[in-house]
Amino acid sequence: MKIIDGKNAVLGRLASYVAKEALKGEQIAVLNCEEIIITGNKKFIKESFEIKRGRFGSSQKGPKHSKTSEKIVKRAIRGMLPDHRKGRGKEAFKRIRCYNGVPKEFQEAKKITSGKEKTSKFVRIKNVSK
Repeated sequence: MKIIDGKNAVLGRLASYVAKEALKGEQIAVLNCEEIIITGNKKFIKESFEIKRGRFGSSQKGPKHSKTSEKIVKRAIRGMLPDHRKGRGKEAFKRIRCYNGVPKEFQEAKKITSGKEKTSKFVRIKNVSK
């Protein structure tokens, strides 16, 4: 099992790496999902997430965009997989787990860190999710 610490990691790069590893057959746990960053203009990122979340109601059946940070990360990873409803993509998606913080079973385990130095324009997922 690969354990990835998401602190200061860029969402798209992390998602593509996790998707590739899951397709190879690895079990993957992504920790600290609320500390993952999305690069770009803060205002536009927040606005786009608010628009996506406000789209569903009683008449519309979906797509539903979640408000929790671990589900935002999992959805980004799902977008990097081939069709997540059947075949390889479905099996790979089952191998991925996302967590806020670090659960007790992973406290002492060796983690892969993927964070780099911060750029000037970014927003953390915990600031987007509420």
